[in-house]
Amino acid sequence: MINIAVIVGSTRSGSYNRALGELAATSVEGHGASVTRVDLAAFDLPLYSAALEADAFPPDALKLKALFAAQDGLLFVSPEYNGSLSPLLKNAIDWASRPTGDEGLVALTAYRGKVAAIMSASISPFGGLRGLMHLRQILSTIQMIVIPEQVVVPNAHAAFAEDGSLKEPLPASLVEMTAARLIAVAAALSA
Repeated sequence: MINIAVIVGSTRSGSYNRALGELAATSVEGHGASVTRVDLAAFDLPLYSAALEADAFPPDALKLKALFAAQDGLLFVSPEYNGSLSPLLKNAIDWASRPTGDEGLVALTAYRGKVAAIMSASISPFGGLRGLMHLRQILSTIQMIVIPEQVVVPNAHAAFAEDGSLKEPLPASLVEMTAARLIAVAAALSA
């Protein structure tokens, strides 16, 4: 079975990105993969610094790295902060990228050669697209294969129905299409 982690870069109650992340997780499960929902609030991750890393690698950073390493693919959902991804998500990505044990400096064991999908919801008319451009670049830099499909949900404050579904068929169909492609590429890479 293909294992996919869904990581949401927001811990805010009522977050549109958390709602989108739950839709994505449900879609991934519906396409036959196993899902690990990653709540970044459950990890004690100080702001990354090389000095802190050298002194004492945070235990929760090791847990997060091991969780990512155990997956066949990662699905990232991020709000847009000033035209980029959320600091919470960037910090988590950075900690899990760091070498541990006897790994070389560019081991990237949590990421290298794995597939990623990206999504965003925003109250802006761009739906978080600017942040996804940065996220795509970061994930490519850490040697992930980022599928071309992506999901943006513009005007997120009006995009979700009371039951948590998306009101418009286009973004809803993109969630399904992106989940299916993520699983297909993960399966091809693990074959």
